[in-house]
Amino acid sequence: MGKPKASPMSTESQLTRLGLFDAKVPRYTSYPTAPHFNASVDDGDFAGWIDQIEPGSQISLYLHVPFCRRLCWFCACRTQGTRSDAPVRAYLDTLKDEIAMLGRRLPQGVTLSRLHWGGGTPTLLSADMMKELTEAVFAIAPMHESGEFSVEIDPNEIDAARLDVLAAAGMNRASIGIQDFDPQIQSVIGRIQSYDITRDAVDMIRDRGIPSLNADILYGLPHQSNERIAESVQKLLSLSPDRVALYGYAHVPWMSRRQSMIPAEALPTPEARLKLFETAKELFLWDGYREIGIDHFARETDGLTKALDAGELRRNFQGYTDDTAAALIGLGASSISKFPQGFAQNLSGTSDYTARVRDGRFATGRGHVFTEDDNLRSRLIEQLMCEFRITTAGIVEQFDITKAELNAMFQEVADQFAGFVDLTNEGLIVPEHGKPLTRMIARGFDAYDLSKAGHSSAI
Repeated sequence: MGKPKASPMSTESQLTRLGLFDAKVPRYTSYPTAPHFNASVDDGDFAGWIDQIEPGSQISLYLHVPFCRRLCWFCACRTQGTRSDAPVRAYLDTLKDEIAMLGRRLPQGVTLSRLHWGGGTPTLLSADMMKELTEAVFAIAPMHESGEFSVEIDPNEIDAARLDVLAAAGMNRASIGIQDFDPQIQSVIGRIQSYDITRDAVDMIRDRGIPSLNADILYGLPHQSNERIAESVQKLLSLSPDRVALYGYAHVPWMSRRQSMIPAEALPTPEARLKLFETAKELFLWDGYREIGIDHFARETDGLTKALDAGELRRNFQGYTDDTAAALIGLGASSISKFPQGFAQNLSGTSDYTARVRDGRFATGRGHVFTEDDNLRSRLIEQLMCEFRITTAGIVEQFDITKAELNAMFQEVADQFAGFVDLTNEGLIVPEHGKPLTRMIARGFDAYDLSKAGHSSAI
């Protein structure tokens, strides 16, 4: 059933022919993707879905802090700059009210399998504010004994007092953003963060016994070369993170106006982006990291590696995860929740979000209710993104689809990507040379119209 494989000599030309270097496709951290959410889901749906959580079960909780002391030009996240603590204080009070509302609806005995603070810059909260926030969370649900509490940490915006509060509250995974260590690149993307400052932050984290460290680094930045990314990766490796996310910079100035500060003419070509990724990948693999999905690398002892080996790796709005909780609840402006019934996203504007919560209501502004077809395609795409394969037996057992119907779906995708997708009796497999096409192959299982969404480069 398989197609002939492309020879190494022709791989890049074949990737060009298939449109890899021109395509704009979703990252598939959700299905359907966020551009397809609509106002048919409201706060009543959100509340009802909370009510249906099983008593005594585990949930994930994400808290969004949409403030930064400075706005990095490369970033497309929903954030706002502030020099004063006054708006942060007001937002924290609103977030605590939202947490309390959630607590009043949560079924008995619920515990947290994951607690993650993201942003923005959650570490711009003062030590006292952090203590308030942790107390508010743990007043409604304790961490499960095997739970993970992680926080996104800006090395420029952290100190001993704040880390002491987080460590005392049980933070057991820290996540630091690096992007690139090259001074020229940092200047062009508006993110000044020296290696020394980053190393000092890592030392403070480790001195407090926090066992796990994540790091994010970007490829595809302006003026980036193979030599420069190799140097940045080697500096990162000297910090020995447990897990690394190697994300492709998404230049989307029509969505994030601050990116217009970045000179587009200094960006690498799509072909060069692929070489940048491969350069960094080789260094991570050489240093003993395992490749996790399309853009993560992890030590053998990391939870992602264990999940991959156990067939339990998952994908959500934070990327790859080993969390298997049925419900991920997002609180704060623009946060997205995922329930078995569907997605729910909070109002994005901080003022709109605040007004809704102060009115005593959940801040849901839009979302999506899953259909059976959504659930099927979501699992097909997730398995492909996590394992580079889709296993026929598991899908047929889990969903109302025959083997013949599933094979027809596989064949349609395999025909489109001849030589880069293998079909076997077990299912569909993306071989090593086809991995750069994974997001495009996943698009073959996407039933939604992608033409209206401004997605990022496929590589």
